[in-house]
Amino acid sequence: MKIEDITKLLEGKMVTSCNHPSLNVERGFASDLMSDVLTLGSCEDVILITGLANIQTIRTAEVAGLNHVALVRGKKASGEMIALAEENDIVIVETAFSAFRTSSVLHHAGIGSIY
Repeated sequence: MKIEDITKLLEGKMVTSCNHPSLNVERGFASDLMSDVLTLGSCEDVILITGLANIQTIRTAEVAGLNHVALVRGKKASGEMIALAEENDIVIVETAFSAFRTSSVLHHAGIGSIY
């Protein structure tokens, strides 16, 4: 599923540019523990669903090879987060939905889970 479609499903807002519009998101992973994110394998087709809105989230996404992050519970990306995400071709989507609702909506739309 394309990130633009995910953004619409989550009634969200994409706050970074999308440098890879053809890249599909196939799986999702919800966590506020960045150490758990670092244990994932190949992550190009994964969206990270998290309420942790700080620079460490983007740094973790970069190390893990994630291209998509959904900030939930109305959390907002800082200017520093957006700049680092843009630098690393990481798309950030903000949504007011909870992590549970976000995961449910994406799963219902066909996004699989990591585990």
